[in-house]
Amino acid sequence: MITTAQAIDLFRSPDLIGIGMEADKQRKRHHPDNIASYIIDRNINYTNVCTEYCSFCAFYRPKGHAEGYVHPKEVIFQKIEETIAAGGTGVLMQGGLHPDLPIEWYEDLFRSIKSRYAIQLHVLSAPEILHIAGLTGISIRDTIARLRDAGLDSIPGAGAEILHDEVRHRIARLKCSTSEWLDVHREAHRLGVRTTSTMMWGTGETIEHRVHHLNVLRELQEETGGFTAFIPWSFQRENTSLGRFVKEEATSVEFLRTLAISRIFLHNIVNVQTSWVTQGLKVCQIGLRFGGNDVGSVMMEENVVSQAGARFEASEEDLRRMIRDAGFIPKQRDTLYRTYFLN
Repeated sequence: MITTAQAIDLFRSPDLIGIGMEADKQRKRHHPDNIASYIIDRNINYTNVCTEYCSFCAFYRPKGHAEGYVHPKEVIFQKIEETIAAGGTGVLMQGGLHPDLPIEWYEDLFRSIKSRYAIQLHVLSAPEILHIAGLTGISIRDTIARLRDAGLDSIPGAGAEILHDEVRHRIARLKCSTSEWLDVHREAHRLGVRTTSTMMWGTGETIEHRVHHLNVLRELQEETGGFTAFIPWSFQRENTSLGRFVKEEATSVEFLRTLAISRIFLHNIVNVQTSWVTQGLKVCQIGLRFGGNDVGSVMMEENVVSQAGARFEASEEDLRRMIRDAGFIPKQRDTLYRTYFLN
C-alpha cells in the first residue's frame, strides 16, 4: 500500500512506463486469470430536469424548459426490451434532480420493471438519493432501503466528480458535499447494496485534490468493502460553462497516468475500469496494460458525456477484439462484475 505522499510523487514522476508496469503488476495480483471484462447495458436517463446547474454538465435542463422531459414508463420499458434483445443484463438509470418526483415515483417504476423483466437495476447516484430523501423527508438509510426493496440492485458512483469540497464548491456548488456522497455509499454498503466509485478529473483540480479523492475512497472501502469497482474518466468541456475556463482537455498520457496510479493506490478495490467513452478505443486498450481489467459497457445509449463532446462508439465485437488484441481473454460480465456464468 502506498501513501498519499508517494501517490503525489508518482503524479509528478516522468517515468510513465514504470508506473504502468507497476499498475499492471497490481492488476495481475487481483486478476491472475488474464481476463478483461465488459458489460452490455444501457444508460437510461429518465429525466434531464435538474435543480443543480453544475458547470461541467451540458445535459441538464431547468424545470419548465422546452427541452425538459420525464420519460413515461412505456418509453423506459421499450428501452429495456431493446437492451435484453441485444444480450444486455442490466440498465444504468440516472437523471437530473427533478423537484417533483417523490420516492413513490421511483418505487412504482422499479417495481413495474422488476415485475416484467429479469434485469439488474444499477440506478440513482448519491446526489439523486440525497435529493429523494430530502423531498420525502426521510433518512438516507430509509431511502436506500425502500428503493432496494422496490428493485434497486446496486448504485453507480456518479456525482463524485472530485471528492474535495474546495473543488466541488467551484464546479458544482449546489451539489452534495464530499461527506454527503460518502454517507450515501456507506449506508448502501451497510444495507448490503454494492456500489461503484468514480472520479471525473481534468476540471482544473490539483494533483493533491485527486489523491485526496482516491484516499477517501480507499478509507471507505477499508471500512465497508462495498465498492465493486473504480472508474476514472476525464472531463469533457464542449458545451459546458466550465469549459470556458478549462481551456484544454486531458491528454491520453494524463489518462493513463491517472488510471495506473489509481490501480496502485486503490489496493482494496478489485476492479478498475479503463474508459473508451472519453478517450477512445486505442487509449482504452493501452489502459489494460496500465492497471485496467475492465473496459466498461457497449453502452447502447449515452446522453450525458456525449452532450459534452464525447463522440466515440463501440459494438460488442469492437470491445472483444480490442481485448483480444491486447492479449487478454474477453468475458462479458454483469453489473456486480460476475463473469463466471457468462461467455
